[in-house]
Amino acid sequence: MGYKVAIVGATGNVGQEMLGILAERGFPADEVYALASSRSIGREVSFGDKTLKCRDLETFDFTGVDFCLMSAGSEISTKWAEKIGKTGCIVIDNSSCWRYHQDVPLIVPEVNPHHLEEYMAQKERMNIIANPNCSTAQLVVALKPLHDHAKIKRIVVSTYQSVSGSGKEAMDELWNQTKGIFVTDIPEPSVYPKQIAFNVIPHIDVFMEDGYTKEEWKVLAETKKMLDPKIKVTCTAVRVPVFISHAEAVNIEFENEISPDEARDILRAAPGIMVIDKREDGGYVTPIDAAGEDATFVSRIREDATVENGLNMWVVADNLRKGAALNTVQIAEAIINRGLLNK
Repeated sequence: MGYKVAIVGATGNVGQEMLGILAERGFPADEVYALASSRSIGREVSFGDKTLKCRDLETFDFTGVDFCLMSAGSEISTKWAEKIGKTGCIVIDNSSCWRYHQDVPLIVPEVNPHHLEEYMAQKERMNIIANPNCSTAQLVVALKPLHDHAKIKRIVVSTYQSVSGSGKEAMDELWNQTKGIFVTDIPEPSVYPKQIAFNVIPHIDVFMEDGYTKEEWKVLAETKKMLDPKIKVTCTAVRVPVFISHAEAVNIEFENEISPDEARDILRAAPGIMVIDKREDGGYVTPIDAAGEDATFVSRIREDATVENGLNMWVVADNLRKGAALNTVQIAEAIINRGLLNK
């Protein structure tokens, strides 16, 4: 028997990516519902070779729906996730709304499936599962197998995040500013505080009292929640003029000895990772290479001789896929494949 799946935010970048991934992976769904706000009622979205018409979230009946994949922002998740969960539907939410709630698991299937199993075994649960921040998702996929082998003490990460992480308006802003430099006057920034075309902006999300941004704090908090609360994490998050895929320069200090060759072998054997690490021109992955791909790519693995048991590496992934839509679908697949959903 197949499953019933609702996509909330079906007209957005991530929502449309979810629909595409469900179709690509042959997710066992008998029914797929595209949901959006009232202003999008009747708008058509693609699901494989089918076309779905958007329904109104406000009036939709979730009774009998098995999974609700949400990507409509924290405000919508705050209003609707608990209500939907009470119908028995499993909500897998992409917003930051539930990530730090003590009763909601934060899941990357390659990293902490045991947290998912523990949660689904509870008789009393909220039926909400959180998807991590896109920059954290790819980071922990790369860190988990190395942590299991040599135990990570400290991480220093600098992110190079594409504009698609801010939505379609941000992608349009990059395009219009780039075009404006060569064709017309450069449009004034509206999504970002400064020009993004031919520039980098060391500012993602709001500033906090300690000088870090909320995006940087998310990497710290989510890595600790999913991987190990004892790991020390510091981050600098930077927006770059790239349309799709996030890249990260990661410096890791381990408790135990680990060589670059050992790290390559460990990562090559790990789920969800592709190692492309040739010490030659072009022997590494860039954001363009990762766009449209499911894997988390790791390159530039090398020793950091300035600390004991230190490594550096370069991590790249499509933020709309592994950072959001793909991970959400993988959580639903893990629930099905592990027999965690009673039907």
